[in-house]
Amino acid sequence: MVAAKSFPLPMVDDSRELEVVRFVGAAHHTQLDHVAHEEPLEIRIDGTAIATVMRTPGDDEDLVRGFLLSEGIVASLEQVASLHHCSTAPHPEAEDNVVQVRLAAGVPLDLERLRRSTVSSSSCGVCGKAAIDYARQYLPPLDDARRFDVATLYRMPALLRAAQAGFARSGGLHAAGLFSAEGELLMVREDVGRHNAVDKVLGAVLARSPPAPGACLLVSGRVSWELVHKAARARVPVLAGVSAPTSLAVRAAAALGLTLVGFLRGEAMNLYSCPERVRAAR
Repeated sequence: MVAAKSFPLPMVDDSRELEVVRFVGAAHHTQLDHVAHEEPLEIRIDGTAIATVMRTPGDDEDLVRGFLLSEGIVASLEQVASLHHCSTAPHPEAEDNVVQVRLAAGVPLDLERLRRSTVSSSSCGVCGKAAIDYARQYLPPLDDARRFDVATLYRMPALLRAAQAGFARSGGLHAAGLFSAEGELLMVREDVGRHNAVDKVLGAVLARSPPAPGACLLVSGRVSWELVHKAARARVPVLAGVSAPTSLAVRAAAALGLTLVGFLRGEAMNLYSCPERVRAAR
């Protein structure tokens, strides 16, 4: 009998500690919390950027190997001549966020099929700070002055869950819902992809009119950088999730003036940015 091969535990830089405002009922206090670490990783093949994926730093070379195989770029790792992190970066935060791949001689590469909304540049400079700076360049800070009562936020998850007809049937769909500052569910959409559900809600609302001032977008899972960016572009000042945000989501929300709520469950939640939009009582 052949013994199963054991693999070393991954070395992952997987969290960041920060101070949050924790609400339980009407009472609140500040406390330290950990959020999952998120950074972009640019994948370059033979000098050309072909994809940027959001990931938790660590085991990046394994991630890229899996990407090359699962996307059909190579049939086996024998077709990869070399794979390593970029050796130069314009500032420290960009270090380790670009992986260079060189394919073996004769391995074909269909760039048009692989290119994914990634702007190729001559330097290895992709990082969370660059992504936030890019967003701030094109998005003015959210200055919506409306306030949300804690009790109103607490009611939202149950209203969203009750409106998830697809989830009730299959148990396999994410949901996004847009609420008014008074807690009225204005729009709900479901999809197998969390980001798709958000796009469906925002698309449906924007097709009719801009979101009303003081809107809140609630998602049924965790909150990542992309969801913060989507909410800010739609000028929605409050983004809430029933699960955790990532570190880059928190940083982006603070930079863009967006109130980010996580772990919105029952009568408890964490405020990660711009807590002034939430009040304990009228």
